[in-house]
Amino acid sequence: MRKSVGQIQAEHEQGELKRSLGALNLVLLGIGCIIGTGIFVLTGHAAAEFAGPGIMISFIITGLLCAFVGLCYAELASALPVSGSAYSYTYASMGEGAAWVMGLLLLLEYGLAASTVAVGWSGYFVSLMHDIGIHVPAALTAAPGVEVKDASGAVIATGVVNLPALVAIGLVTLLLVRGVTESATVNNIIVAIKVTVVILFIVIGARYVHPAQWSPLVPTEIPARPPGTNMDVWHQIGRALIDVVTGNTEHKYGLGGVIHAAAVIFFAYLGFEAVSTAGAESRNPAKDMPIGILGALVICTILYILTCAVLVGVVPYSQLDVAAPIALATDQMGLPWFSYVVKIGAIAGLSSVMLVLLYGQTRVFYTMSRDGLLPSALATVHKTFRTPWINTIIVGIAAMFAAGFLSLDALSDLTNVGSLAAFALVCITVIYLRVTHKDMTRPFRTPLYPVVPILGAIMCVILLMSLMATPATRNFFLIYLAVGIVIYFLYGIRMSALGRGVAVAGSEGEPHELPHRVGEEPEGQG
Repeated sequence: MRKSVGQIQAEHEQGELKRSLGALNLVLLGIGCIIGTGIFVLTGHAAAEFAGPGIMISFIITGLLCAFVGLCYAELASALPVSGSAYSYTYASMGEGAAWVMGLLLLLEYGLAASTVAVGWSGYFVSLMHDIGIHVPAALTAAPGVEVKDASGAVIATGVVNLPALVAIGLVTLLLVRGVTESATVNNIIVAIKVTVVILFIVIGARYVHPAQWSPLVPTEIPARPPGTNMDVWHQIGRALIDVVTGNTEHKYGLGGVIHAAAVIFFAYLGFEAVSTAGAESRNPAKDMPIGILGALVICTILYILTCAVLVGVVPYSQLDVAAPIALATDQMGLPWFSYVVKIGAIAGLSSVMLVLLYGQTRVFYTMSRDGLLPSALATVHKTFRTPWINTIIVGIAAMFAAGFLSLDALSDLTNVGSLAAFALVCITVIYLRVTHKDMTRPFRTPLYPVVPILGAIMCVILLMSLMATPATRNFFLIYLAVGIVIYFLYGIRMSALGRGVAVAGSEGEPHELPHRVGEEPEGQG
């Protein structure tokens, strides 16, 4: 069964959610999700372990790849402005079963990602509290069984619960229940704070950069290849791609290290996709959605590259594999006051990331519930706040549990697997709809079609394969999908509104019969 494009567009017109977001809100929404873990955590790790100063090239590569996917999202978001994002796009192209799987993938991408970010937020928060003389008990700063270490590396406690992370998710959840307009306002303020901090780091840090530390831009590969190995550029790139696909991390640095770092930091860009979940609450989605997605992507790519240039110019790249690399750089500058500013900016930045991720997850569940694939309570809109409040509370509680009781390692890779699989399907959806719905109104069209969506899908699959090379990630992911598919056949397929021939409820809240047979396009829709 497949939902027609006409149905999806009609559901948008009949939607209950408040349409209050303009282009600026959407750009800031994307920046709010993108700038966070990437700049404040991942840059140092990727530079130290894989790319060295070449991390700047890695961000250019990744920014280009994300642009391919972003252009596909922009086309779909302008033509199909709905809350479900990639879920709804897949429903229109590959049918209900594929849409259910997409929903499972988005649960990994948004739900677990919010919890992952909350754990990072907790680290900066605890550090800042320590700086001002407030000491959070170590056992309350980590998940059960996780060892808590001091600055020297000595174990000082074993975690019981990550209380700051749990509380942070709880507060964000309450804000989202209160209303998307209020949430967007808070997000705009937070984005302004953290972007200001990042720009200050770039401007102030530029005075302390030692250009000699940028050379060589691409460090010599370690360990060295056997004598006689062909070391021209194309052979190095080919070996790097093979290593990414097979999960081989034996070598670091060199061109292979730069490409591997691009795979690692790909996940620092995930926020741009969250903009598309706000389609049903955008005032003018045909114009605003492409601006929001591509605008956030371009701005963040520039900030990432400049931040990395300062970071590796101030601190030798081999020393950057720490939890707070930017704070380390400010210490190297001899500006302890700026460390406070950076930690506050990091806390603000990660707060907005949690906000956008939870927002995206609730909107996906809202749409799936309206389709009958999840219980109807998840689509209940609060009479005053006009938000899916029951849905938001349930998602928030689940994310609080994950943030408080699961380790960072247990949360990270699964988020990335869900994201990459979803991105690949979105690129394929653009191709599918161009073939099957040639006359569909597309306010924004992906340029250089079909090259851009094909390249986007291929790159996503390559990176997905690199993650699936890890047994623990692969096993959990396959079991998770299997359980999810069983639930679909036990519940979703029987309760599906499309399967029962019932259209999604409109603004009056009453379902009505579809004017055509289930799975059949209405006249005029191809």
